[in-house]
Amino acid sequence: MNVEIISIGDELLIGQTVNTNTSWIGMELSNIGARILKTTTISDQKKEIIDSLIEIDNKTDCVIITGGLGPTKDDITKHTLCEYFETSLEIHEPTLDKIKTFFAQRKRPMLETNHLQAALPKTCDILENNYGTAAGMWFEKDQVIYISLPGVPYEMKGIMTEQVIPRLQSKFALKSMYFKTAMTQGIGESFLAELIKDWEDTVYSNGLSLAYLPSPGIVKLRLSSQKGRKDEKKIDALFKQLETIVPQYVYGYNSDTLSSVIGTILKERQLSIGTVESCTAGKLASEITKTSGSSAYYMGSLLTYSNELKEELADVPKALIQENGSVSEEVARAMAEGGKSRLDVDLCISTTGIAGPTGGSENKPVGLVWVAIATPGTTITRKFHFSQHRERNIHMTVLCALNLLRNSLSS
Repeated sequence: MNVEIISIGDELLIGQTVNTNTSWIGMELSNIGARILKTTTISDQKKEIIDSLIEIDNKTDCVIITGGLGPTKDDITKHTLCEYFETSLEIHEPTLDKIKTFFAQRKRPMLETNHLQAALPKTCDILENNYGTAAGMWFEKDQVIYISLPGVPYEMKGIMTEQVIPRLQSKFALKSMYFKTAMTQGIGESFLAELIKDWEDTVYSNGLSLAYLPSPGIVKLRLSSQKGRKDEKKIDALFKQLETIVPQYVYGYNSDTLSSVIGTILKERQLSIGTVESCTAGKLASEITKTSGSSAYYMGSLLTYSNELKEELADVPKALIQENGSVSEEVARAMAEGGKSRLDVDLCISTTGIAGPTGGSENKPVGLVWVAIATPGTTITRKFHFSQHRERNIHMTVLCALNLLRNSLSS
């Protein structure tokens, strides 16, 4: 099955909203054996929508359209689809009943514009939306399937998962591929490839595919099989081999995050943790607490952006800062140890650095960061050199600090 994805929305074109729908749909359809031929993002204009439909590839079996199904006047997708498929709108009573229930349960008034969301094309199959008020639509024309879905991500995902994917699998007798992805942190793509080149040869000799998927601070390694779950054990065994080659970099699989992996370890060992942050300004605490249940082990943070607060809150000696500077191994160590005591935790991570783009010097350039972890038995320190980009430096500091903690807990 060959698929094209069309995303509708001016907010996507101008960068006001990040188009996560396309990547999610592409991944989910690839997982069931579909091939994505093309993705297109267009404005909320009738001509743009119709032109995109006219210009689909002659190999395309299915077109997925997202966006433009809301209650406001700029949401013109279903009106345009009526024109393209030569049909008209009529009130779909089951959808109207769902919309009425939706507003009644939330004790909110239902406006005429909401009522009109139940006006749907006569000739399409209605895809029920259990998460919002905009129904999806399934059309067929000239042996091509056209599926129109709301642009709100959780509504789109619900309709895709519950209705669209099962129906496509049945219609095209699709065979699901099997994917598993190893998550690595602390090494660049090219360096990682050099370390695991023999393992990579083994992957290919087993008839599997390998993809490197790099992003700032993280490189994903995805193994995939055309045979579906028949190769699951083979892929698991290969990843076990990978863990023995680069254990300091592999931190989890698929949807694992560093914070979730660390959280599991901390809960199992009944350890508490806190943070003392300077250059990360609370981002480390935020990342740790993204994991549900983190209150079982995460106690809190001291945000010590100024030298005065490093002294007052984390008990860093003033003389230590004057002698070494706030961005130094000595101060990072004192911050972690002082925070461990003040927060009364088993472990404490500190971060201090020059995020940039200003503030650097010849001896201490922008991107210099010190991380320290005070544990029950010792204090670990690590020096990092990042880039000139402020946000990326902060992001990298958080990831590297968490992976340093993971490695310290695993040793």
